[in-house]
Parts: sequence; structure tokens; C-alpha cells
Amino acid sequence: MSYDLNLNPVIEKVSNEDLQYLVEILTGAMTNFLDVDLDYKKYYPDHQKYASKIADEIRTFGGNTFANLCRGGEGPDYKEIVCDVADELKAPYNKESDIVKIENSIIETTLAQALEKMSDEEKTLLLKELGINHKDSLNGPGLTAALITAFRMGGFMSYQLTVIVVNAVVKILIGRGLSTAANAALTKAMSILVGPIGWVITGIWALLDISGPAKRVTIPSVLYVAMLRKKYNTPVCQHCEKMVSPGAKFCPECGGKL
Repeated sequence: MSYDLNLNPVIEKVSNEDLQYLVEILTGAMTNFLDVDLDYKKYYPDHQKYASKIADEIRTFGGNTFANLCRGGEGPDYKEIVCDVADELKAPYNKESDIVKIENSIIETTLAQALEKMSDEEKTLLLKELGINHKDSLNGPGLTAALITAFRMGGFMSYQLTVIVVNAVVKILIGRGLSTAANAALTKAMSILVGPIGWVITGIWALLDISGPAKRVTIPSVLYVAMLRKKYNTPVCQHCEKMVSPGAKFCPECGGKL
């Protein structure tokens, strides 16, 4: 299958631990071809050795069998799959936008649905945990807007909120959340949001039974890849190796100059 510039560079540079969850999402589908692939059988669990096959499998699930045959056995471009997921989750986007903007819209839409189910106390605690100062007079929609703004700012806060969303998705799909290393961005207070996010995703999954089994692979895969892209594109402090916001002058963790 052809090299996809929106997918392969992410899949081929992340760790085996990062890829493990993606492999489990793919092989959990009865119609997958990955678990019969010769490279998969030879190298598992060294997923980096067959990373391109993982990317191919995601794209295969993104298209129907007939359309894939018409494309010479290839699935659709990854951006087309991301747009399909955005349509499914009713996330607004422009087809001319780059892949990151569309992924962010998908995550933000899911996040906003979960925030609607949270109390003002929970939202206030989450803002505090993110280190965001806000007016005490804020309530309901104002607190939600403050958290959505934090997500849109990018950097470590955006990554933290993305991990919360993806952690809930992975837990539903494979029965366990992200590992301690993978979800290091989640503190005790931030885990408050895991419950509401889980309820939202569970509701979405009920609808996916109608949409077809492929969506049960493409939706979590797109969310997971979006998290990996954020993880490896977010600037890191050269002193303590903690993620920092783009354009920051000093690290909020260690105070080191960036």
C-alpha cells in the first residue's frame, strides 16, 4: 500500500508500547488481516518492525471491500478516514484544513459532550489541576469555555485533555486503560473526567452497532493516532523532559529556560 504522509510518519516513529494499544484495537476486529500477516507473526510484539502494516490495516478498515478493490487493494487516504470519523461524531471541519485541525475538532467535540455532564465543582477542580486561573464568578458554560480554550491552546494542557478522551476509548475497547507510562499526563484530580467521557463514548458505541463494525475500529484508531501525534509534536523541556506549551519561555515544571 502507498505511503500516507498523514499517517505513516506517526506510526513509524512511536514506541512499541504506544503501538501496542493500536494493534489490540485492530486485531480485536474479527475481519482484520493484521493477525495473519507474516511480519506480524514474525515480529510481534516488536511492532516497529511492521509499523507500515499497521498503517495499512487502519486504511483498509476505512474503506469498503469493493472500493478498496477499485483502488488496487488500497484503502482510502487517511485524511478521508479522519473526515468520515468527524462526520460520524458530528464534529465540524473544513475538508481543506490540515489533518491536525480536523483531529482537534473530533477530540474537542467529544470533550465538550463530556464537559456538559460535569458539575461546576468538577470543572473548577479540573481547571485548577491544569494550572489555569479563572474568575470565581464563572459557572456552567463559562467554565466549559475556559476548558475548551485550554484545549485549543495546544501544548501540554491540550495533550492532557486528549489523553483523558483516549484513555476512556481504549478502556471500553480492550477492557483496560492506558498504562502508567502512557497516561502519566493524568493526575488524580484530572481522572475525574474519565467517568463522564466513558459515558459519552459508551453512548456513541451503541450507535456504532448500526453504523457497522468498521467504525468500531476507525473511530478509536483515529482518536488514538491523534493522541500520538500530539504526544510527539508537543515541545519538550530539554532540562526535565516535560511537555511544554509552544512559545513558552520557561518550563512550568522545573523553571528552566527554554
